[in-house]
Amino acid sequence: FSPYEWYNPHPCNPDLDLVENNFTLLNSFWFGVGALMRQGSELMPKALSTRIVGGIWWFFTLIIISSYTANLAAFLTVERMESPIDSADDLAKQTRIEYGVVEDGSTMTFFKKTKISTYDKMWEFMSSRRHSVMVKNIDEGIHRVLTSDYAFLMESTTIEFVTQRNCNLTQIGGLIDSKAYGVGTPMGSPYRDKITIAILQLQEEGKLHMMKEKWWRGNGCPEEESKEASALGVQNIGGIFIVLAAGLVLSVFVAVGEFLYKSKQNAQLEK
Repeated sequence: FSPYEWYNPHPCNPDLDLVENNFTLLNSFWFGVGALMRQGSELMPKALSTRIVGGIWWFFTLIIISSYTANLAAFLTVERMESPIDSADDLAKQTRIEYGVVEDGSTMTFFKKTKISTYDKMWEFMSSRRHSVMVKNIDEGIHRVLTSDYAFLMESTTIEFVTQRNCNLTQIGGLIDSKAYGVGTPMGSPYRDKITIAILQLQEEGKLHMMKEKWWRGNGCPEEESKEASALGVQNIGGIFIVLAAGLVLSVFVAVGEFLYKSKQNAQLEK
C-alpha cells in the first residue's frame, strides 16, 4: 500500500515504468515466520509504515517467546519438585522411604488381614523390618515423620486432627480403607435405639459437622499453593496484543499519510 515500498528493479534504467514490491503475500508470510522463529529473513522494509509493522512484530515475538520459555522452565522445575509419593502404590513400589504403623493397632491388623496385593506387599515390607518401622504410639510415629524419611500410616480421622495442628505434616493420597464409628451398648439395652435416633437427628441437622469443624479442625493451616505451573492467560500477555494492535493501527495511518504525500508530489511533478 505504501508507495515507498515499491522500487525499480532496474536502477540503471530510471525511465522504466515497471516497479516491484518485495512484500508479496508469500514473502510477507515468510518475513513473519522468520521473526517468530528468531531467524530473520533477507527482506528489509523500506517505508516508514512497513518498518513500524516490522518493529512491532519483532517486539511482539520477542515477548511471546520469552514468556513461553520462562513458563516452560517453571513447568519443568515444578515437575522435578513434585513429591515422589502420592499414593499407597508409590510407597509399595519403593524402599528408600520407610513406612510403618502403630504396633498391634487397628491399622496393623488391617494390613495383616488384607487380601489386596498392594497392601499385602506393604505388609511384607513392614513385617520384614518390624523392629525399625513399627512404632509404639502415635506420638513416636509423628516424631519419625518430622525427623526422617518415614511415612506413618494411621486412621484418617487422627491424621486430619494432627495435620490441622501441625502445618509441617500433610496427608498424602486417599483412604486405604473405610470404616465407621459407633456407640457400644449392652445387648438389649433400652438406650440403643434412642442413641441411634439422636445421632441420626444430629447428622441430618448438620450439628455433627458443625461440632467436627469446631473441635477437629483446630486453627487450621494456610492452604498449600498449587504445585502446577499456571498457563499463560490473557491477564499475563494481553498487554502485548494491545501494543501489537496499536502498532498496526499506527502503521496504517502512516501508510495513508505516505500515500497522500506521494500522490501530492506526483501531482506537482506532472504540473
